[in-house]
Amino acid sequence: MSAAAAGARAALLAALLLLAGGVADADEELRIGGAALRVQLDRDAFGAGAPAILQWVQRSADIVARYYGRFPAATATLRLVAQSGDGVHGGKTFANPDAYIRVQLGREVTAEQLSADWVLVHEMTHLALPDTGEEHAWLSEGLATYVEGIARVQAGNRSEADVWAEEMRSMPRGLPEAGDRGLDHTHSWGRTYWGGAMFCLLADVDIRKRTQLRFGLQQALRAILRESGGLATDWPIERVLRTGDAAVGTHTLEELYAGMKEQPVTPDLTALWRELGVMADGSSVRLLEDAPLAPVRRAIMRAP
Repeated sequence: MSAAAAGARAALLAALLLLAGGVADADEELRIGGAALRVQLDRDAFGAGAPAILQWVQRSADIVARYYGRFPAATATLRLVAQSGDGVHGGKTFANPDAYIRVQLGREVTAEQLSADWVLVHEMTHLALPDTGEEHAWLSEGLATYVEGIARVQAGNRSEADVWAEEMRSMPRGLPEAGDRGLDHTHSWGRTYWGGAMFCLLADVDIRKRTQLRFGLQQALRAILRESGGLATDWPIERVLRTGDAAVGTHTLEELYAGMKEQPVTPDLTALWRELGVMADGSSVRLLEDAPLAPVRRAIMRAP
């Protein structure tokens, strides 16, 4: 964003606050492209101040809009609920009948915590996928887990190494354990969030290999949003995956789902990191540019 655009946005946020007068509880409307986001908050509840809170909301919405090509809903309401402590505590997203996100926010949240937050991007990402039912929560939560990091890298809000380090550290939590079944039948936290994210990574890599880097999961997800309208729509998972595959000219999503929905699948993540050129280096990673799939790794993090 240019300095002039940043200044104009800051002025807009300040004007919104002034329009609310001296009332603590207020609705603020932010614009994300052609979309309208209504923010409900207690302006006096947070130590960071209302302008910092609204900047966080605008930044998060812009990150999601950049990844999908537009914000996933024409209108949405975000309710910020003040709680004790600091940080961003968690959230929940709904779209029936209207897009609505509820996030718990610590009263002592800092500007630094807001800048590093992943929760709001994660919740906003849910708006982009049709509702496929509780048995497929792994797809909804896995996509939001996977997309959050990449979207923030593309927007300059997070480093590529940080995202790969988190995936290397956390994705093994999505591997099946003894007694586990396929993704449609094992609903533990690890399998839902990181098993779903693992599905997304495998799909992204395969799509980019099959299309010689022309397309990836991002283009498939944009097409799913474009055709469905997002979370406000109920679609069977087969239609979601078929729509994504058609957009990139592969059968990757459908084939992966056929293999992983009923049976526990244990990909060799160690070999995948090596091929992508992601090498552990203390608490972070080193990215090797001469690895066989280094071009795929770079393409995943690069905006279309």
